[in-house]
Amino acid sequence: IFERFYRVDPSRSRETGGTGLGLSIVKHAAMNHGGDVNVFSRVGLGSTFTLSIPLYIEHNTSSGEEQ
Repeated sequence: IFERFYRVDPSRSRETGGTGLGLSIVKHAAMNHGGDVNVFSRVGLGSTFTLSIPLYIEHNTSSGEEQ
């Protein structure tokens, strides 16, 4: 489902809405920031998507010390 132009529902097309790019873009954005996106699905109940991006903490080097 993270591949470009992927559609789960074969009845969906450009004419009925969607391009199949959304999850591919999310996956690439997450990976470009050192993260990932995962999905947990249950047929008939839905899906849960988890986007994980690592926390970046900028270290203050104004004290003149090298880190």
